[in-house]
Amino acid sequence: MEKTRTEHDLLGELELDADLYWGIHTQRAINNFPVSGRPVNPVLIRAFAQVKKASCLANAELGYIDQLKAEAIERACDEIAGGELANQFPTDALQGGAGTSTNMNVNEVIANRAIEILGGEKGDYRIVHPLDDVNLHQSTNDTYPTALKVAAVYGLRKLSHAVASLQDAFQEKEKAFGAVVKIGRTELQEAVPITLGAEFSAFSEAIARDRWRTFKCEERLRVVNIGGTAVGTGLAAPRDYIFLVIEKLREVTGLGLARGENVMGETANADAFVEVSGILKAHASNLVKIGNDLRLLNFTGEIKLPELQAGSSIMPGKVNPVLMEAAMQAGLTVMANDMLIAEAASRGTWQISEFMPLIAHALLEALDILTNIDGLLAEHISRITADEVVCRRFFDRSPMIITALLPVVGYEKATELIAEFHRQEGKSVRRFLEEKLGADVVERTFSPYQLTALGFHDEQDT
Repeated sequence: MEKTRTEHDLLGELELDADLYWGIHTQRAINNFPVSGRPVNPVLIRAFAQVKKASCLANAELGYIDQLKAEAIERACDEIAGGELANQFPTDALQGGAGTSTNMNVNEVIANRAIEILGGEKGDYRIVHPLDDVNLHQSTNDTYPTALKVAAVYGLRKLSHAVASLQDAFQEKEKAFGAVVKIGRTELQEAVPITLGAEFSAFSEAIARDRWRTFKCEERLRVVNIGGTAVGTGLAAPRDYIFLVIEKLREVTGLGLARGENVMGETANADAFVEVSGILKAHASNLVKIGNDLRLLNFTGEIKLPELQAGSSIMPGKVNPVLMEAAMQAGLTVMANDMLIAEAASRGTWQISEFMPLIAHALLEALDILTNIDGLLAEHISRITADEVVCRRFFDRSPMIITALLPVVGYEKATELIAEFHRQEGKSVRRFLEEKLGADVVERTFSPYQLTALGFHDEQDT
């Protein structure tokens, strides 16, 4: 027969599997919130363990918890922060209570692991108590937002590396394609001549801005409300703990964190997460735009995207730009998550932000998605090839290339030449212009350097 244990809370008793590290509060959350079928992001759980360790270190140093018990709690926190016991955090990502269920889940797992370390039986909270010991001088309302900021900083650092790799990949292609002359396009129509390298430079520049934004917005998350307890006043927490716990958290995380000057403001408002999400949305919008541009260039044949998989269950030989489609979907998801974060933050009431679980889920998911897709794209971009023959074919047959000759012939003459060209048959625009203006003039004007120089050089000035 399966061994069980009985735990109690305000609402009564529940029987639990004796081997579980979670307790009654977690079990009630499992029963109450079978909503999304997706657990709390594991990065948040690991960050939560670091917050709990910092609190324990402060309480132990100040004599509010005995050393033996504290060492067991700290060891349990280290294990969880290192990814152990990951299957003991089953609460649904979307839960009521401003994240209380997640906080209690962490408290119970830490407590029961600490009890086990001390040689006791899980559930014997006389040894280590989830609330009186693990949650001592804390509230969900200060530990959850603090843990989320820690988790998001870690996520931003990973994303920053991924964005840098993607920027590098685009810059390499910018160099490789620098001499590939092609026709530009605006409003889905042929426009002035450019080079493929210049086109890729626009991609790399957009990602470079994303890299800088991502790196800088970490600053928005460094101010935390740990020590504020329920509403930011520090009620039920000793003053010496409030000043010490932020120092311990800096030591545990290695992050440059600071307690907010107005902790009530930090507790009541979630606008910092909205600001960071806006930066992620900007990057996502760039990915959608670039992904669409690349699949269109693949469609025209000017570039060749790496082939990843068969594209059709009925059309043999069809290969689709699937990673570009995945990137666009990733970007759209992050943009949608940004809306959720803004909505959830705006609907907090009075002293707390009740919808912190949705903010956490949407923000950390966005960070995960962007980091993953950027890594995939960086490798994918590095294997793009150019078809110079196709690029040249589009270029030579486009009447728009005459725009580059405006400094030579003027607008009226250019218009006359194009009208004359349309009365011809069997010639490319380039060949026609060579016959009319001379091959040397056309060759010089349509060189990669001239097409991408910032303005033309007046030979009279030389």
